[in-house]
Formats: sequence, structure tokens, C-alpha cells
Amino acid sequence: MGDEDPHADADFTHLSPRDREIAVFVDHLQEGHAMGYKALAAAHPRYGQQAVRTSLGRIVLAGHLRWIKEHITVEDDSMRWVTRTYWSRTPRSEEWWAEFVRARQGKDVTADHMPGLIRVENAAEQAAPEPERTPEQEQPGAAYRALVGVRAADARMPLSEGDCRSLEPLAAEWLSRGATSDDITKALTDGLPPAVTNPGGLARKRLESKMPPKKAKVRQKAARRARVGRVIMACGLCDADERTTTITRGLCAECLELIEAEGPVYSAVPGTFLPAPRDAGGPPGADEVIDVTEKVNALRRAAGLL
Repeated sequence: MGDEDPHADADFTHLSPRDREIAVFVDHLQEGHAMGYKALAAAHPRYGQQAVRTSLGRIVLAGHLRWIKEHITVEDDSMRWVTRTYWSRTPRSEEWWAEFVRARQGKDVTADHMPGLIRVENAAEQAAPEPERTPEQEQPGAAYRALVGVRAADARMPLSEGDCRSLEPLAAEWLSRGATSDDITKALTDGLPPAVTNPGGLARKRLESKMPPKKAKVRQKAARRARVGRVIMACGLCDADERTTTITRGLCAECLELIEAEGPVYSAVPGTFLPAPRDAGGPPGADEVIDVTEKVNALRRAAGLL
């Protein structure tokens, strides 16, 4: 959220042990990480989808998390709904979140309206990076192939493999300026003498002297202005939103009922939140101070996040 309390040992001590562990895990994720319960369960080494889903629901009720849908209008009159996840280390009241939603109305989001158009629910579906190729697996580039083709076009220019490797940067520059392989072949074979004693040297001289002009730089179009025209709350667990249902404390009625069936849920936090100790009626563990730094680092290492 940007105006949260700094990290402290007492973070999330008002939550139950499992909820606290998942909250600490989420709090240390990088911005932009997928926040669906399936994606989080895939990244967390200890808990499965159902446990993460239930804990996320309870964390929502504790005031740390909200899903908000923003209707974006771009200058070209295109429109789209963007689902954003907002996380606050500091627990916020229902009134605070309502004011936050209201303040999003009319925001200029030109710089960041693209992120969040697609929410990946399963981290396993994300494309794995391609393995690095070994030198033996490297395929010859277009510039190298163009030079090899000169030999077939005219027997007087039998460029060796060494010639082709040496001249490849020059040929690549030709291609980058809009030339084709045929243009390179024509430049290296037109008007040849009856005998060529140094094909590599002649090819270099011609590639340098006949280099086509650089392409004129194309001015980048300025990003179209994008603005939030409408903002609505969405359920943090099923993606239903205020267009079709009532959202209470970040959850729809059906999901709220399911979370409540799992056990007591956290009371809504007041505008200024201080966890109450156990003997004052606060949730279990509210007066405990636990250093979770090593634990969360171990979890992040196990999940490949460190």
C-alpha cells in the first residue's frame, strides 16, 4: 500500500499460527506476484490449496488484503476491467478500504494500466525459460547464411567458413538496415573480374563501401492516457464482485460462510488498530512476539524465491 508500518517482529501476531505464516510469506513476495490461492499454494512448501484458500479468507477478514476491479478507459475509447490485489502489512478497517476504493476513482493509470489484465491462478502454467543452447546447438544466423549462399551464386566467390564468420557482423549490419540476403549476394557478385584471388578481402571491401544507409528512426508513440472510470470490490476467493453480489469485508456471502464454518474469524479492525492481549479478549497469540525472519527465509528458499 506504500504507507504501511515498517517490518517488525510483531507483524501478524494477531493471526493464528498458520494464517500468520502465510501472511508473512505473502508479505515477502515481490510486487506483481500472482495472488490466487492456487498460485500461492504452488509456491508455498508447506500448505496446499485448501489451507491457503482458508487462510487467505481469514487474512482478508483481518484487514490485510483486498481484491479490487478497476474499469479502465483509454484515450482510443477502448475499455477493460483490471483486477488488482492490494496488500497491507498494517491491518485496515472496512472504512479505510472503502475510502481507498473511492480514491481510486478517476486515477490516471497510464503508466501501469497493462499489469493485472490477466491473473495467473496456477504458477505451473507459466512458461518455463528456454534452456541455454550449447555452442554445438547454435544455429547459424541469417547473416552467416547469406554469406554462405554467395558461394553457390557465383563460383568466383568461394567464401570460406572463416571468411563467413569474419564478415558476419558486416552482413548483419546490412540486414539491420533493411537489406535482404539477395541484396548481399548481388552486392558481392555483380561486376566481378574473370578471376578473384582474394574472395574474403573483396567481400569485405564491398560490404563496407556499399553499406546501405541506416533506417530513419521511428518516433515512439506516446502511451495513450488511461484512467480509472469505475472501481468495485471483488471477493478475494471466488472473483465475484459488487455487480452481482454484496461484498462484506472483502468476501462474498457464500465465501464468508465457508470461511466462518472453518472456525472463529477475526473481528473487523477499528480505524486505529492495536492487537489486544489474550487476557483482554484478543485472538490467541496476540500478545506473543515471534521472530519469523529465519523461518520465512527458509520457506522462500524452499519455494525457489531466494
